[in-house]
Amino acid sequence: MPAAEVSAEAIAARLSALGLATRVEEHDRDTSIEAEVPESLSAESWRAALEVVAMADRFGLLATSLNSRTLWAVVRKPVPETVAGDGPANQQ
Repeated sequence: MPAAEVSAEAIAARLSALGLATRVEEHDRDTSIEAEVPESLSAESWRAALEVVAMADRFGLLATSLNSRTLWAVVRKPVPETVAGDGPANQQ
């Protein structure tokens, strides 16, 4: 499935279904999803979470020395197409 077709809300919902607290933020060019990962997360749930975020355009894990782990994903928004003839150079 192309990354452009992946829905950020669907990713967040699937992570929530795994028991992870998620945050979704809309930006101009993309939508970001973050999920706090508890240390008690099972190996099976980790695999499932990684399969979910792999549907995004980018993903990763932010881990700190304070045992905080945040799984993140970014889904790019489509770039709007311009219509030929609508620009200022083409207007008379």
